[in-house]
Amino acid sequence: MTFELLAAAGEAAPQSSFGFMEAMEQGGFVAWFILGVMVIMSVGSFYILFTKLFEQRKVMSQYKAVRTNFWKANNLKEGATKLEKNSAWRQLVDDALVAEDQHAKMTDKLEAHDWMHGSLARSEDTINSKLAGGLPFLATVGATAPFVGLLGTVIGIYRALINIGIAGSASIDKVAGPVGEALIMTAIGLLVAVPAVFAYNWLQGRNKRIAEMLSAFSTDLLAYINSNGTVKPAALTTTSTQQAAKAAGTAPATAVKK
Repeated sequence: MTFELLAAAGEAAPQSSFGFMEAMEQGGFVAWFILGVMVIMSVGSFYILFTKLFEQRKVMSQYKAVRTNFWKANNLKEGATKLEKNSAWRQLVDDALVAEDQHAKMTDKLEAHDWMHGSLARSEDTINSKLAGGLPFLATVGATAPFVGLLGTVIGIYRALINIGIAGSASIDKVAGPVGEALIMTAIGLLVAVPAVFAYNWLQGRNKRIAEMLSAFSTDLLAYINSNGTVKPAALTTTSTQQAAKAAGTAPATAVKK
């Protein structure tokens, strides 16, 4: 008899369903709008991550051609033809050639070094600005996504408390479900923000590495132009010396270990 009463009471008790869709339905238009904003943030973050990663890898891979082929040319114009068009390295070489021609046309006595240095620095800034495009969006998502999710949580808890007040019951089963559902929005905000922050820091670090390579290449270009092609990168000069010594049947002097 006792088991029959308990079974009847269980069947008579209202069954509450909790979950993500229930939370969104309770939140109404505001909850769906906030969710849509965070979906846009997440999709935009991953889009920027993959596009910028592809762009950075392309620039870094092109640098290998600069080190192996460009400096073997007889002059800058010939070397420029060995670089890919519309690449960062080709842009630096083209800007250097234009600056050299412009300096020859100037009537005022302006130091060629200063003019070339300023022109190459301006070209570097243009390339670095292009590589940094989209990163502010990642920083914005990482900083604001948790607060957007928190806004959804606050609104969800507010609506849950109103429904509890209307029902006239403040038992734990009436409070825990709606409040727990509202916290889903905060979790979504964190899931959107954390990848954006990691992506921003990673891409920013790779951009700094590319900026260092651009600066080094600009310095080599400046030295090459000011020395009329005499001064070239040290690594290339060392390699050429070793190859010449090998061809002559001699080896460069090395330190003898005692």
